[in-house]
Amino acid sequence: MEFLVEKIGMSRTVAKPSIPVTLLKVKSAKICEVLENGKALIAYHQGKSVNKSIAGQQKKYNLGKEYNKFATLEVSNAVAGDLDLSVLESAKRAKVSFNTKGRGFSGVMKRWNFQGGPGAHGSRFHRAPGSIGNREWPGRVQPGKKMSGHYGNEKVTVQNEIISFDKEHNVLVLKGSVPGFNGAFGKLKVVK
Repeated sequence: MEFLVEKIGMSRTVAKPSIPVTLLKVKSAKICEVLENGKALIAYHQGKSVNKSIAGQQKKYNLGKEYNKFATLEVSNAVAGDLDLSVLESAKRAKVSFNTKGRGFSGVMKRWNFQGGPGAHGSRFHRAPGSIGNREWPGRVQPGKKMSGHYGNEKVTVQNEIISFDKEHNVLVLKGSVPGFNGAFGKLKVVK
């Protein structure tokens, strides 16, 4: 079963020993149409965007104005209606997929943990990558060379242990960290 989640942030358990945990809010969603092989088209709320195509889908599936986004997920429900969250109460492990924090254009020291050169005493080699190629052969920079460039904002999936699930507030507590910034949206898949 898959669920759409929003990262609230990190905290710690009040116990000995204390465990770092990540809090995730499970988005309430409605199943519009059950598709083949256990997948379904779901509608959920995010932002205020509405256009003619969204309005047409809302009318087709008798949805309220707040349901303005659509996605395809693996579900346990066999009929349309509210998404069944009872699976999360007994689940032990989950795979969570989020985009990592975007860091823009980064140098080699930040992106690849290069050491860099001496900071003072007449050196001209501080945060630069150093030599990048060879001499006559192959006479070019090899593909895959670690260089400065776009860093972050890539999809990462991690597997975490589920500590607890608050059914009243739809808050899931996972052991350890999850990629992404606070408020990021991602997918959670229950592992059997």
